[in-house]
Amino acid sequence: MEEKLELLFCPSPGIGHLISTVELAKKLVNSHGRHFHATILNIQYHIPAWSNATTAYINSVVASGVNIQFEDLPQVEPPYKENMKGETFICLFIEAHKAGIRDAVSCHLATGTVAALILDMLCVSMLDVAKELHIPGYIYIPSNASFLGLMLYLPTLHAKVASEIEDVSDVVDIPVLRSAPPSSMPVFMMDKKDEAYTIFLNYGHRLREARGFIVNTFMEVDMKPLKALEAGQCLPDHPTPDVFQVGPLLAAEKESPEKHECIKWLDKQPAKSVVVLCFGSMGCFSEELVKEMAVGLERSGERFLWALRTPSKENVVVPSDAELEEGMPEGFLERTRGRVGVAVLDSLSRRCWRTRRWVEQHMNAVEMVREMGVALELKVDRKNGGFVSSSELESGVRRLMDGGDQGRKVRQRAEEMKVAGRRAVEEGGSSYASLDLLVHQIIKETSKRVIGN
Repeated sequence: MEEKLELLFCPSPGIGHLISTVELAKKLVNSHGRHFHATILNIQYHIPAWSNATTAYINSVVASGVNIQFEDLPQVEPPYKENMKGETFICLFIEAHKAGIRDAVSCHLATGTVAALILDMLCVSMLDVAKELHIPGYIYIPSNASFLGLMLYLPTLHAKVASEIEDVSDVVDIPVLRSAPPSSMPVFMMDKKDEAYTIFLNYGHRLREARGFIVNTFMEVDMKPLKALEAGQCLPDHPTPDVFQVGPLLAAEKESPEKHECIKWLDKQPAKSVVVLCFGSMGCFSEELVKEMAVGLERSGERFLWALRTPSKENVVVPSDAELEEGMPEGFLERTRGRVGVAVLDSLSRRCWRTRRWVEQHMNAVEMVREMGVALELKVDRKNGGFVSSSELESGVRRLMDGGDQGRKVRQRAEEMKVAGRRAVEEGGSSYASLDLLVHQIIKETSKRVIGN
């Protein structure tokens, strides 16, 4: 029997990035199981809420019988600094695992044929390991093609724009999103003196060293940025590595005898009648903004499911699960009874583009409103912690859900993209074909490398 090639994956910390990476591994192993098996190199985190959720998820994947193994990397001390921002912490924490990843990859090379090291977009510095050990390093982008294009173009933009981005009077012109308002740029770009900006600028330089990019998107929804990448517009001074769009990567729905309370509640609601608010494992808001959101949701009169987190009282970097009554206007839960599902969830996470509030969500919002037509815009005060007023949220929810022309068009377009996404991953679809190209590239280059040795 022919020896299977091993794919090593390294997701960044956080349950959302882990889930997305596992879905990519499943896609490669299940579609091309005769060629590959996969190992996930897991960066462990010290916060119990995170580690418990991660352990439970890993156990569920292992129990499913899929040909994916998990290997915990040695724990390192988190790089806490006073007033450290979340993006800086995550990047430095990942960097501290480089030696552990190098040792793990070396062990796998000694016992089998490692075909590729597939790294999360925040693990760019681990390309050093791939280069040192002479294996191809791919970067997995669990977000969209626009964010990849922005990161590749960031060094060019840095050279072109001397001022702070937020001080640009007109628009920011990047190949993947022309004439973008300065306010749509990620938080880390708003202060060039900040350590986070320096880190991501370095990432922009380093990305060109990748063998290729694997992006959780599909041509039908992300055509303009994918075409810009293909044309080399985002990396004008260097050949652009190959780009493979393989999304949408979605966890398969499974019937469970023990449904979560929020699923039970959703099953009782009319079709397409619930507004879901979920901001990922790092998404948290001040008590003031939580109250504003609660008032807006209550006044909208619509059903809603809200996954709520508040800033941790013990750790400035990682948010905590909120108490149900915490931060809510007095009487809110009683007044909305029957319209509200489970307001606080331990580990609910979105299943498509994995984003953090401090990375590319404002840019995503502009693209979804202007380019895709699948969203309605809410006015956000970026200089006031991303504040959205209760009246603005109420208006947005009403416009989306009240059956008017504006909301109807957005919902119809979203339904069209849902269908297009399903077709993209089916045999003959755009993402299916792109994944096939990726597989053949990995197999062909591994064969050449083995013969050469």
